[in-house]
Amino acid sequence: MRIAIIGSGIAGLASAWWLHGEHQVTLFEANDYLGGHTHTHDVEVDGVRMAVDTGFIVFNALHYPLLTALFDELGVASKPTTMSFSMHSARSGVEYNATSLDGLFCQRRNLASPRFWGMLADLRRFYRDAPSLLSEPEGPSLGQYLLRQRYGEAFVEEHLLPMASALWSSPTATIMDFPARYLVQFMANHQMLQATGRAPWRVVEGGSARYVEALRRRWQVEERLRCAVNRIERLAHGVRVHSVVGIEDFDQVILACHSDQALALLADADRSEREVLGAIRYQRNEVVLHTDATLLPRNRKAWAAWNAHVPDDRSAACTVSYCMSLLQGLPGDTPLIVTLNRSDAIDPAKVLRRLQYAHPVHDGSAVRAQQHWGELQGRRNTWFAGAYWGWGFHEDGIRSARRVVDALRCHTPLRTQQHHAEAIA
Repeated sequence: MRIAIIGSGIAGLASAWWLHGEHQVTLFEANDYLGGHTHTHDVEVDGVRMAVDTGFIVFNALHYPLLTALFDELGVASKPTTMSFSMHSARSGVEYNATSLDGLFCQRRNLASPRFWGMLADLRRFYRDAPSLLSEPEGPSLGQYLLRQRYGEAFVEEHLLPMASALWSSPTATIMDFPARYLVQFMANHQMLQATGRAPWRVVEGGSARYVEALRRRWQVEERLRCAVNRIERLAHGVRVHSVVGIEDFDQVILACHSDQALALLADADRSEREVLGAIRYQRNEVVLHTDATLLPRNRKAWAAWNAHVPDDRSAACTVSYCMSLLQGLPGDTPLIVTLNRSDAIDPAKVLRRLQYAHPVHDGSAVRAQQHWGELQGRRNTWFAGAYWGWGFHEDGIRSARRVVDALRCHTPLRTQQHHAEAIA
């Protein structure tokens, strides 16, 4: 079959990889690079050239089994990293690094702070009690749950919300609307509700784009870079793709772009597609790669891989700065930092790259929409893959691709499967 794949994030890449040996695959990508949120930049700092990631960064074998298997198959090298977390509040002046006692109490005054000790007590209580939410079929929003359980302001505003905002690149108000059960399920699945025994995290040697390069060296896929798709029509026996290079017909199409982009491309979207895909909203985030260390905590003992910042203005969102020097083990004394949605605070002379990414918003309507995954797949020769079907992370994207590829293979008429088997033999 001729299969069009729209979008080259992890869902599109994995779909192309698993299908290219059986079918004629054409991969459409509007950008000038393949990878989507796998985005590595070659920069020079203090006379040293380095590859720095600004999108996908970390994985581990336990929670990213499909991605790890793909890396192993491709021979992609990786190395251990740290997933340390820090918080600095411009509102209260408190900052800490949760990794060690010295980092936790890097501000020695916190040893005598009832508020700080109350935050730690609430943290232990949350870890102990929150798993009870997993037995509730729907349950409250995170904001409702925290209010109902009377968690203190310090724990909510200086730990849980900054941490969740960093994980999902979402504003505080959006995080409070998350279904509490959904958040706790993610934390439980990733061993974040336990203090010890967590799976070790890793990064790709030389930047995440190395795995994209490994795919491209080994597959037989027609790549269409800088080739935006404008419209998709479903035909009686296939699909018609309108792109910047013209109009082409395919047997099947996999929309491996964001759900809102997929819906916008469908010229003849039906009611189910509009309701399910339209229920998932996106948060646009401005991402800056830079070397301005003032975006990290003031006390160097508090510097961590993930550095959350709570603004003085209560109406403003928490932001995060990733210390890529720690995460990727980069050389040199000048820290390389990726900051989201706090561009005005960065010294323009220290900016290396400015980018825009969009991340799915995991509110109640999005979580409910995910339950209808199977209702959309394969109808009118159209398939939908993307991290938005899960928690929005790399493993969610590759898992969605695996499900689509498996379902598409079952969907393929037997005579077509036999034809391709004979052609390969």
